[in-house]
Amino acid sequence: MRNRYVDLLRAVAIIRVVTYHTLGFAWLTVAFPAMGLMFALGGSLMAASLDRSGVRSLARRMRRILPPFWVLGAFAVVIMSIMGGLEHTWRLLLWFFPVGDPPASDWGAPMFGQIWYIRSYLWFIILSPVLLWVFRRWPIPSLLVPFTVLVVLWETGHGDGGIVRDFFMYAPAWMLGFAHHDGTLQRISKKVLWPLAAVMGGIGLTLLYNNPGPRGYDLNDMPVADTLWSTAFLLVMLNAAPAVMSLGAAEPVVEAVNRRALTIYLWHEAIIIFVRSAALWFGVSLLGATGGLIQLSAVFLLVAVVVLSLGWVEDLAAKRKPQLVPLPKRTRAAVPEHAAPVPA
Repeated sequence: MRNRYVDLLRAVAIIRVVTYHTLGFAWLTVAFPAMGLMFALGGSLMAASLDRSGVRSLARRMRRILPPFWVLGAFAVVIMSIMGGLEHTWRLLLWFFPVGDPPASDWGAPMFGQIWYIRSYLWFIILSPVLLWVFRRWPIPSLLVPFTVLVVLWETGHGDGGIVRDFFMYAPAWMLGFAHHDGTLQRISKKVLWPLAAVMGGIGLTLLYNNPGPRGYDLNDMPVADTLWSTAFLLVMLNAAPAVMSLGAAEPVVEAVNRRALTIYLWHEAIIIFVRSAALWFGVSLLGATGGLIQLSAVFLLVAVVVLSLGWVEDLAAKRKPQLVPLPKRTRAAVPEHAAPVPA
């Protein structure tokens, strides 16, 4: 059966990402470390695909991601070329296959900063056959080594971002996804796992409290604390996953968000910039509780418009019949959880 618990976590994660980028509340990064969760769920889906189809699954997983990304890339290249400042070099090819950060103009960079996630996700897909082989033979070292490298990068002044930093920062989450798929986390006693998570999370929050960044107590400014807290969060949330869960009346909404998670993620930054620019143009204040509510409502409204306009590309990428409204059709038989995985 589809794991409705996983679907719910993914839906909450993507909504949290949009809310955080809109309002900038640092406490959201602690309350729900969404990026670590999204990588963990991606790792779980990737392990399921590899077990089912082997390395052939790599092309299918990439196919689920790249067409929606190409739509954004076409918009990005055209709009930045019109506005000026975009260098037309061979690096424009990264808008076709983003194994590195695609070029952006100074004007357009804030609209497309979220591409780092797609870049990292692709690298994890490419390396997953090796990572899964290593994890199943040496599970504990495969989690500890990336974290150790991340600490070294941070202490030597190389932990501010980029392909290498992001890989080692989220590799533990990706491989915890492997553990979730294999059932390893579910078999660990809560008497062992929960105290371990409490210690890791406590250390992470202590580091954050003693090293506030430019945005205050925001985990995005402290990668080591982020990884510790996210890992603790994932251990608890994935260990506590129920075997069966009903979402009741919320199921259509959760399913719709899952089917359009990639579209929502790819376009939300550009929408936020547009809403703020429009508010400035019309003299609408976005300060205070009222302004924040106006901004958040406008962002989610325009996200819905983009989902209705472009979300069907995700259906084509998944070889589903395109739907403008991404609501599931009821079927007689239950769909296996990993028969049609939705990319995080």
